[in-house]
Amino acid sequence: MPAAPGGPRLLLRRLREAMAEPVSPQARLDRIVVLIAANVVAEVCSVYVLRDDNSLELFATEGLNREAVHLTRMRADEGLVGLIAQTAEPLSLSDAQQHPAFSYRPETGEEAFHAFLGVPLLRAGNTLGVLTVQNKTYRVYSEEEIEALQTTAMVLSEMIASGELQALAPDAGTAARRAVSVRGTVLAEGIGLGHVVLHEPRIVVRTLIAENSEREMTRLESAIENVRSAIDDLVERGDKIGSVESREVLETVRMFAHDKGWLRRMREAVASGLTAEAAVERVQSDNRARMLRQSDPYLRDRLHDLDDLANRLLRELIGQDSFGLPGSLPENAILVARSMGPAALLDYEPARLRGLVLEEGGPTSHVAIVARALGIPAVSEVENATALCDAGNAIIVDAVAGEVHVRPGPEIEAAYAEMVRLRARRQEQYRALRDVPAVTRDGVRIGLHLNAGLLVDLNHLDEAGAEGVGLFRTELQFMVAQRMPSAAEQQALYRAVFSAAGTRPVTIRTLDIGGDKILPYMPKLEEENPALGWRAIRIGLDRPALLRVQLRALLKASGGQPLKIMFPMVATVDEFVRARAIVEREKAHLRRHGYPLPSDCQLGVMVEVPSLLFQIDEIAAEADFLSVGSNDLMQFLFAVDRENRRVAHRFDPLSVAALRAFRLIAERASAVGCPVTVCGEIGGRPLEAMALIGMGYRGLSMSPAAIGPVKAMVLTVDAGAVAALIDAEMARMHDGDSLRPALTAFAKAHGVPI
Repeated sequence: MPAAPGGPRLLLRRLREAMAEPVSPQARLDRIVVLIAANVVAEVCSVYVLRDDNSLELFATEGLNREAVHLTRMRADEGLVGLIAQTAEPLSLSDAQQHPAFSYRPETGEEAFHAFLGVPLLRAGNTLGVLTVQNKTYRVYSEEEIEALQTTAMVLSEMIASGELQALAPDAGTAARRAVSVRGTVLAEGIGLGHVVLHEPRIVVRTLIAENSEREMTRLESAIENVRSAIDDLVERGDKIGSVESREVLETVRMFAHDKGWLRRMREAVASGLTAEAAVERVQSDNRARMLRQSDPYLRDRLHDLDDLANRLLRELIGQDSFGLPGSLPENAILVARSMGPAALLDYEPARLRGLVLEEGGPTSHVAIVARALGIPAVSEVENATALCDAGNAIIVDAVAGEVHVRPGPEIEAAYAEMVRLRARRQEQYRALRDVPAVTRDGVRIGLHLNAGLLVDLNHLDEAGAEGVGLFRTELQFMVAQRMPSAAEQQALYRAVFSAAGTRPVTIRTLDIGGDKILPYMPKLEEENPALGWRAIRIGLDRPALLRVQLRALLKASGGQPLKIMFPMVATVDEFVRARAIVEREKAHLRRHGYPLPSDCQLGVMVEVPSLLFQIDEIAAEADFLSVGSNDLMQFLFAVDRENRRVAHRFDPLSVAALRAFRLIAERASAVGCPVTVCGEIGGRPLEAMALIGMGYRGLSMSPAAIGPVKAMVLTVDAGAVAALIDAEMARMHDGDSLRPALTAFAKAHGVPI
């Protein structure tokens, strides 16, 4: 049976008129299903809306029993309608009742109808409902009719997403506005309540229905050509998209830009009566829906490439070259982004930020370090985060449990508001300990220091009561810059760091780049195993000019004050000896030119490569101090990529194997009088810090927020008792065992807060 004269373009024009009528939402929806049924010459047209309780409810119908509206409900996986909602794919059947998923509902009166066509109502790849048409005859719906119904479905999806139908669902809202809770990985601890601000706001397509389809087709073709040309230019020049994407990604985006299937679907959507912008959005929403349901991680990763291409095309169509710089943030802003670099985060006003949600980025990424420095609760690896919420939505970031709640109900909001008040009271208690010396019950003094990487971090020195900076990461200055910082710029930063620290000691780590820390203005070196590749001290020794410039800036900036320099990723004693020789050469150069040298220049090693465990006596004798970088040491010791979610949690830093390594370092360094501290993440966790103290560590460096909880633990623990417990437990346990249960029980029995 052919479609009615005028086809989808006529239908869209009539839908536009219906949308503009000053009537109730139900009356408008009733009018729309009548128009659709007439246009496709169907005897039935029905709209099912996904509710926030995950049921599908009949919201409007032409041809079925109207008394079934708002009474007929089914599970989201029930019947043909549920099948469409689950798969997000159209379904066309000449005899629906013979399909195994068919679910008979007597109250609707649909037993007389055989032919069935249903399409999902999609927005940003998320299913909001289902649109169906039915006929009594055993007919086959044409490709043109399926395309027309999909185009119409987009208009209905925007109606649902706008919240207009919310009033028709008083007992439970629509899925478009439902509360969503998703899990992720904690980047920076804390709890934030606020409203969504999209880092790269989705372009909102205001006009869906075209006035002139021929003109829209011309606009689409022109935009496609311009985007293709721009991508070709970038590939030829070898530039990067947004300064973070590699040539390989550019090549993938270019491949999609020439994909005939993608282009054909957009052209068909324009031909059916949509504007060029609406056509791009509709096709990309279909792509998102399909790819989000793929189990193949490679295919799911390609979704980001398609998103990027669609956004480029939309920006071209509306004449917007880029997303631009962040504007003024509203109060209580929660940033939501696919990914973000440290420089982008620093562009925002930290005083207004209450949280950060990312789809990509691990706990050791530099945006995580910056988030911790700014005290912003952050959760990453939140799948599909940017599509789950709209700008302005209420959102809660629980960066303690690793959960994100979008559009939470009043009970959830009230519970978290109380949790925030409790955390604030606890922080007040920690602040009361700020000036109390960190001394254990049996009189052991523990030095609590700050991990830092930005000047803003040093504001926390007084607030947290830190005794100094145990680790200052110099690479962050290089990563947030648009070009290599000059010697003068480096010297100015280091001088500002020393000035902010005052008389408190600062340990500066030389440049730790390579691996996952790529400078935007340096070519990326493709390596099979970047974490084990050309990075840190290896780059410094192979490119001594880079290291010499940094060392000279540090020596000059010290201005005659004490200076502590630490070298990262040292794997052999010889590497440290060579680095020390470069320092001596720079000191001799400055001495010849009359510059004041540091009053005391100590050179240390970051113990993070397991090979040093077998050279620990030699390196402790050569270095002025050691600092254990537990993050990398654990990664290399257990051969576990800490960025890989499948394996990152397979080891326990309180296992016997890990503790033997920590104890070996502490005992051998102590034997030759070499000071040793821990500057990795475990030093900032009260239970792990208690174990480190029991093994002889007397200096710990951590994030500002961790100092209060760790000091509270130190003040109530008996270091000797913990040492005795560890000795006894390790003597009887096997390699695979963990001391975590025994240490937890000890803390509970002795009232030690962990």
